[in-house]
Amino acid sequence: MKRLRVIYYTALLQMKCSFARPMFRFCLIANPMVNTILLYEMFKSSGREDFASYVVLGGGLMALWSCICFSSAGDINRERYDGTLSLIYVAPAGFSDIVTGKVIGNTILSLVTFILSFLTAKLLFRVEIKVSHPYFLLLAILCAVVSFSVISIVVAYLLTLSRKTQLYMNCIEIPVILVCGFVFPAEILPQWVRPVSYILSPTWAVKLIRISVSTAWSIKEFYTVLCILALVTAIYLVIGYFLLKLIESQVRVLATLEVS
Repeated sequence: MKRLRVIYYTALLQMKCSFARPMFRFCLIANPMVNTILLYEMFKSSGREDFASYVVLGGGLMALWSCICFSSAGDINRERYDGTLSLIYVAPAGFSDIVTGKVIGNTILSLVTFILSFLTAKLLFRVEIKVSHPYFLLLAILCAVVSFSVISIVVAYLLTLSRKTQLYMNCIEIPVILVCGFVFPAEILPQWVRPVSYILSPTWAVKLIRISVSTAWSIKEFYTVLCILALVTAIYLVIGYFLLKLIESQVRVLATLEVS
């Protein structure tokens, strides 16, 4: 119960702090609207019947991932340069619980990008998205939130040991958007890229959301992708656990929690 309270209040505080930053507000508000406009211009002559889902969901997902990159991952960098990363690490509340609360807070707040993307497509282009199975869509979004949160925690753990956080943070944004099929199906990627796509949980989260809004869908396919997403997310949880143990040993040896 104590750990849940730490995560809950950390998430609330993180949402307030994140929204106070101009860069996060840009990613949260301007980014999904600009992405939606660009994707509409890209897909309007594609001839795809489901192009509206790629415009709205693609714009929202791209902005969601940007918010995660420049907040959840960037928090480690900010804490380091503020001189508080070492204090958080030794806090009685627990480093893992604080990082988890930060990531969950940022991810939940970033869901606003879907609403803004939908409103932009609706008001500017009169795009219609029919959701035949809204309960499955809600389940898919919930699974996506969990998936994005878990992979963000793993990234945050990895960046804890490095002082080049900002460099790596900028390097992972666009490749993940392209490889995980945020704006086009991952199946059209070259054969040698697909294994990388399939081991990343956002790929399956995106696929699950797209299946839930598709008119030609099968419940068997939905549950198959859901099981794969659960398995991949569980693997990331295990990786995160061992990374936390590695951090505990390496921090004492490398002393990389400070700026220099």
